[in-house]
Amino acid sequence: MNPLHDPLPADGHVVRWEAVDGTAREVLTLTWENEAWTASGRVERRDDDGADASVQYVVRLSPLWQVRQLLLFRDLDEPDLWLGTDGHGHWGEINGAHRVDLDGGIDVALGITPFTHSIPIRRTALAVGQAAPTVLLDVDVDTLGVVAVPAELRRLGEHRYELERADGTSVLDVDDHGLVIDLPGRFRRHG
Repeated sequence: MNPLHDPLPADGHVVRWEAVDGTAREVLTLTWENEAWTASGRVERRDDDGADASVQYVVRLSPLWQVRQLLLFRDLDEPDLWLGTDGHGHWGEINGAHRVDLDGGIDVALGITPFTHSIPIRRTALAVGQAAPTVLLDVDVDTLGVVAVPAELRRLGEHRYELERADGTSVLDVDDHGLVIDLPGRFRRHG
């Protein structure tokens, strides 16, 4: 457990976000089960043609917020994407295929939710001014493409972090639990 953030209640915690442009709403539920955390998110969104679609994801996390599995559901009862790690940066698919291209990945990043930005924040115990490198598995929800992206997380203040990637930098304010409140220009906490 990260001593810099308040513990999450073992009986569950719910967070809601909405896209700044009104095209998506999310409900995230964090639960403690089988000695680990499960993050289950449902994102209702409108595509460019105005059609409604939903995406569900499940991220299974160790007690120390290390990613163990990512499941992504778009339009099937079975996952469209199912990735798991051995905990040492080696990733594979549910069918057992080793994804050498993802080796070294530590955290996951889904562009449809601010939640995944919370994972490295809760996983690391950075003092103000400290930084830590990470490698994000950046998932394109529409194409199911996954690429490993180096990034750096820096703690700017008690409740403020900066995540720097080659394609840009995000300044993130978090609540007492270390969960992202708003992703500037993209998502804001709702309800």
